[in-house]
Amino acid sequence: MSNPFRIERTDFISVPVTDLEASTAFYRDVLGLEQTGTGQWPEFSLGNVSLYLIDPTNVGQAFTAPHSAHIALRVPDVAAGRAELEARGVVFMGGVMDTGVCHMAFFHDLDGNALMLHRRYAPPEAPAR
Repeated sequence: MSNPFRIERTDFISVPVTDLEASTAFYRDVLGLEQTGTGQWPEFSLGNVSLYLIDPTNVGQAFTAPHSAHIALRVPDVAAGRAELEARGVVFMGGVMDTGVCHMAFFHDLDGNALMLHRRYAPPEAPAR
């Protein structure tokens, strides 16, 4: 007998923000994400999952703190992506990190939510150095 409860995938990631209009412009215009939803629930397509912005006060909650776990945004070239975003005013923490399996560059959105540019270059079975 099969288990009727099974998690199939992640459908969306919600990101708490304090200003929906400014944050929508950041994710759409600065990061270049494809906006697929508008209004009180701005949504962006990330290919395999959606990201939506939420003002917690619209659902009776306080904005307590930004997300501190990074959302990894896959790009073709982390260094080139970083340079392009820096030209658009994004400030990065540290340099481009090379883990031995991927390149990463860390930054925050307007509310301090943790984001990173990411590109894996080694096969999944490759050990990190």
